[in-house]
Amino acid sequence: MKVTKQEKYDRAYLRMAREWGKLSYCKRRQVGAIIVKDRMIISDGYNGTPTGFENYCEDDEGYTKWYVLHAEANAILKVAASTQSSEGATLYITLSPCRECSKLIHQAGITRVVYQTAYKDNSGLLFLERAGVELLHLPIAEELAQ
Repeated sequence: MKVTKQEKYDRAYLRMAREWGKLSYCKRRQVGAIIVKDRMIISDGYNGTPTGFENYCEDDEGYTKWYVLHAEANAILKVAASTQSSEGATLYITLSPCRECSKLIHQAGITRVVYQTAYKDNSGLLFLERAGVELLHLPIAEELAQ
């Protein structure tokens, strides 16, 4: 099976999102996101606490603190504070979006989401599908482990 040029780009950007996720201080799960428009990275993000807060994502019992921002929310907020527009862009993310982030993705004008791993709750994906956002599940774990 021949790999298309688009799939090569999708895999490369997803690998970059995976690397970006490694910057997260979260212990339970590190998630990375890259927003690409016209083959140019216009934003990036990883899950973590808001600016000015301690970098620990979990409380003493190991639960994620309620105010931790998801990777895609951080990337969308970062592009919103810039001169770029995410209208028509693609979001590459290592974990499929939750329902709250799915609303942000749709409202930000992102038209395509490429994700590596499916989150346990698929309601975010169902919402994006209903909103007409193109979804691509690209599990490349074996390739990323190298």
